[in-house]
Amino acid sequence: MTTFPWGPGTATGVGSYPGEDGAEALRVVLGELPELPHLPELPGRGVGADLIGRTAGLLVDLAVRVEPSGWRFGDRPGRDTRRSLDHLHRDLDVLEETAGAHDGPFKIQVCGPWTLAAAIELRTGDRALKDPGAVRDLTASLAEGVARHVADVRRRLPGATVLLQIDEPSLPAVLAGTVPTASGLSRLRPVEAPVAQEALRAVREQAGDVFTIAHCCARRVPYGLLRGAGFDALSIDLALIPERDDDPVGEAIDAGVGLFLGAVPATDTALPPLAATARPVRELWRRLGFAPARLAEQVVITPACGMAGASPRYVRTALKRCRDTARMLHEAAD
Repeated sequence: MTTFPWGPGTATGVGSYPGEDGAEALRVVLGELPELPHLPELPGRGVGADLIGRTAGLLVDLAVRVEPSGWRFGDRPGRDTRRSLDHLHRDLDVLEETAGAHDGPFKIQVCGPWTLAAAIELRTGDRALKDPGAVRDLTASLAEGVARHVADVRRRLPGATVLLQIDEPSLPAVLAGTVPTASGLSRLRPVEAPVAQEALRAVREQAGDVFTIAHCCARRVPYGLLRGAGFDALSIDLALIPERDDDPVGEAIDAGVGLFLGAVPATDTALPPLAATARPVRELWRRLGFAPARLAEQVVITPACGMAGASPRYVRTALKRCRDTARMLHEAAD
């Protein structure tokens, strides 16, 4: 049986939160998710704090800037890159000051190479995804930057076990060939699965000896590809797991892959009773035929996706619901 870096009955967040106060967001995370906290992302702060810009700031020897159409590669680091790095460095300073003595698991998040390639434009205005050579350069640069980021977080949290989440919401579209061209009039050619898998493996492996999680909150999650890339856990939206995916999900669980299940809505809503939140998790596990005790050890409960669109009050409510659901599933298995 695989040993996971978290204890039974654990919950965590996905990544993003509302607002602009990084210190307050971190305090909420540490308070509501003490068993597996993570570094909050606040896209509401603007340029450089979004999913693409935050990770683009980590790229080594590749500069980016913002154009009216979005992020684009440039000749040299400029104001937009500095904003991205400033946001991240401030967050890491706050993390070190607030949680420097943390001695348990701690999760950080970065954008994966395929979602970056589908979003960042070449100097010509085409998406980087169109050019295999550009994708290779982007992947190599990202791998080096992520490795440096992991090392920096470890230096600031010397007693923690760092978990690295790689966000790939665009991966299913990249594989299916549904990413639009710059003009929007056609679609870019699909990327072959072995090529996609190798790029993800390269980023994951260069990060070093770190527990890695692939997060994809879209439909048609490529479970086999992500397992083949060597990820230790998969983070998915529970509501987007159709029964036809039972076999690949079951194979992942049987292979000892951790499962981060998005069981709580990520935007404001009236939550049902606690038992109703836990029921779909139990039903999935029962359908797959695994022992209840294994659920509490192998599954981490999360919101369905990032919570940047939620209200601060709902964030606390949703994170508490994640924690209570995880504990209920653990206690029921005893």
